[in-house]
Amino acid sequence: MISKNIIKEIIQSSRTFILESVPGIVPRAAADVTAPGKTVILYGIRRSGKTFILYDIFRRNRDAALYLDFEDDRLAGFTAADFATVQDAFLELRPDAAGKIVYLFDEIQHVPGWERFCRRVTERENAAAYVSGSSSKLMPLEVDTAIRGRAWSVAVFPFSFPEFLRLRQGVLERNEILFGAQKVETKRLFAEYARWGGFPETALATAPLDKTKLLQEYLRAMFFRDLVERYGMTNIPLFDALSDKLFSSFSTRLSLMAFYRQYKDLFPFSKDLLFQYFHHFEESMLVFAVRKFSESSYKRSRNPVKIYPADTGLCRRVTSEDAGRILENIVFIELVRRGGEVHYFEEKQECDFVVKDGEGARLAVFQVCRELTDENRLREIGGLTVACRRLDVTEGTILTDDQEWEEDAEGIKIGVRPVWRWLLEGG
Repeated sequence: MISKNIIKEIIQSSRTFILESVPGIVPRAAADVTAPGKTVILYGIRRSGKTFILYDIFRRNRDAALYLDFEDDRLAGFTAADFATVQDAFLELRPDAAGKIVYLFDEIQHVPGWERFCRRVTERENAAAYVSGSSSKLMPLEVDTAIRGRAWSVAVFPFSFPEFLRLRQGVLERNEILFGAQKVETKRLFAEYARWGGFPETALATAPLDKTKLLQEYLRAMFFRDLVERYGMTNIPLFDALSDKLFSSFSTRLSLMAFYRQYKDLFPFSKDLLFQYFHHFEESMLVFAVRKFSESSYKRSRNPVKIYPADTGLCRRVTSEDAGRILENIVFIELVRRGGEVHYFEEKQECDFVVKDGEGARLAVFQVCRELTDENRLREIGGLTVACRRLDVTEGTILTDDQEWEEDAEGIKIGVRPVWRWLLEGG
């Protein structure tokens, strides 16, 4: 058991740090989430900004907020039984918060049984509870049954482009950003965002060497702590070859069976181990695998997947086509951030994204390319119109680096728009 005095000291020092030492916080959508009677679970890859979202919620509720970071060495050995001491200590410090406490628990996966405490205080004591962690244990399908159905899970990614822009430019008039004097700077910052991604610390760094070092350190930490250490991945040659393939094959299709045939004679591994390792990469949220659009689950499982890292800063650039693939990766992450169920389309021609809305009732169709030209027009517009006709959709969108117009192709209304403007306009 951890003493009440130590817990009081941690509560007080955390409060002082958040209110007096934490620099300006960029408002993020996750900080606006409320779910009365439920625990809000913030999950996602390391360094994506979950802790600062908790800091923001703390500042908004400073009179009733309690923050604990379970990677604090002073909380080593903390168990579920210690939550009662935390509650008592906080109410002794702030008795006026009774009946309206806002619990903010960072890296909660270190405390077995935390779910029961959060369920009790949110359901019976009118409290709010926000928890965060980088572990796959906090993903919606992995949380303990004690809280499943009584939690509101929110995936946290690195900065979106609007959040990145707010960090770098502050709050500006929307029309100035999209059309006015700030448009040139907006486009320059989008190019920087596309190159380096949206990890908050990377976005704040100014020197390219510093950005590179940060991204390398992130990958090392993610690989070791979230994959090798957590899952006991001991076949290092397989791990290295698969990770290299995944991060260099972004926005392209990957067949695990083709990978197996290519590498099986170079070092020993089984098909089962390959699929297991790939699943661990997905669980860690380092990469996303997009499956072919089909009514048949068998066809979806038998076709190659398209690979998208969680942030373009993690993409390993190796070909001259990287600019278009980077745009595609940015679009995919934004579609997931907006809550869509994303697939790729392939029949006689290909289309990058078919997106079902949250209820699965509406389909949207997207094609992404750096520039629409006479040389690629048949492929890009043809793939979009084939997908629209097949899915009985009357309009589609082609997202490019900096082109914008509307046209009609075979009865399909097509909007060509710059990716940066689409991101800022929210659709």
